[in-house]
Amino acid sequence: MNLPNLLTLLRIFFVPLLVAALLAEDGLNWLRLIPVSRELFALGIFLTAAATDLIDGYLARRWRQVTTVGTLLDPIADKLLISAALVSLVSIQRVPAWMVILIIGREFAVTGLRSIAASSGYTIRASDLGKTKMVTQVTAIALVIGGIRWPQLAAYGQFAMWGVVIFGFASAAAYFGKFWRKVDEGVKLRRRRELLRFERQKKRAAAAAMARSSATAQQ
Repeated sequence: MNLPNLLTLLRIFFVPLLVAALLAEDGLNWLRLIPVSRELFALGIFLTAAATDLIDGYLARRWRQVTTVGTLLDPIADKLLISAALVSLVSIQRVPAWMVILIIGREFAVTGLRSIAASSGYTIRASDLGKTKMVTQVTAIALVIGGIRWPQLAAYGQFAMWGVVIFGFASAAAYFGKFWRKVDEGVKLRRRRELLRFERQKKRAAAAAMARSSATAQQ
């Protein structure tokens, strides 16, 4: 277990802590031990968890410690963090439920698409729009959480959430475009191979027929 993978696991560990901080009531005993409000505590947890996403990827590439476990856990940790934050914000009525359904549905659709592509031998890498979507998600959620403490940020948070929806669906369209191009190329390649195989079989059959005809004539 290397440091990048530990940071990824730490991000997963932050998820229930973030949910507890967002949904907990002010009267709970454990909140009294924290020297800041629960909103600031939740914001600090979320930003720290989001920062580990940048750090673990950077360290894995720099130290050449990209592993199968890390490749599997990193997107799972990202989706857990974002989904848990959004669902919690819906629960406290800070984000519209329909918007969160669209965002999370998009994540499942793209994840399924990339899994299908991987099982077919295709690799669909993260696009620039996908990376922009992640930055927009972190910014929007941070603004919404901050808006609980500072109401003047609430309008900016709602505006940023619209950006998340727009960038999310734009990047999803880009992923689907890449997928269909890969599938189309794969289908055409298989058809060419089948035609070549069929032509070779026809030539072998014709050669065999000629050989039998020649043998018959000689007899």
